[in-house]
Amino acid sequence: MSVAGRYHVEALAPSLQDYLRLRQITGLSPKSEDGARIGLANSCCAVRVRHAGETVGMGRVIGDGGCFYQVVDIAVDPAHQGQGLGKAIMAALMDWLQQYAPDRAYVSLIADGAAKHLYAGFGFQETAPASVGMARLLRRPGV
Repeated sequence: MSVAGRYHVEALAPSLQDYLRLRQITGLSPKSEDGARIGLANSCCAVRVRHAGETVGMGRVIGDGGCFYQVVDIAVDPAHQGQGLGKAIMAALMDWLQQYAPDRAYVSLIADGAAKHLYAGFGFQETAPASVGMARLLRRPGV
């Protein structure tokens, strides 16, 4: 899929280096190379956005392949934001979910800041106060 004639959304995961770089320059939490390598290989669906041969955006769906899915790693290089790339990434991921996720699958995500407006456009709703997101960052001692 082409966006604005200059960007191309591809149904491929970003390279390990592009994944780590995009997470860093967009302010997402850092991940270890080992963890990122394993995570990328186990994606249900991944997309990347290319511009002039460079990966400038990405997004993934992870999950159990049946009941539960989570949209993660939506990131667009700040130099390329405002071009509709986040929307194009979400559209590609939602197309995949509509095609492959079973009926009544639960799809969740964590929306940071104003990104909640992007996700609302794809039918996502806030779950609070009935439920709240909770998280824990695992750390190995001595690492």
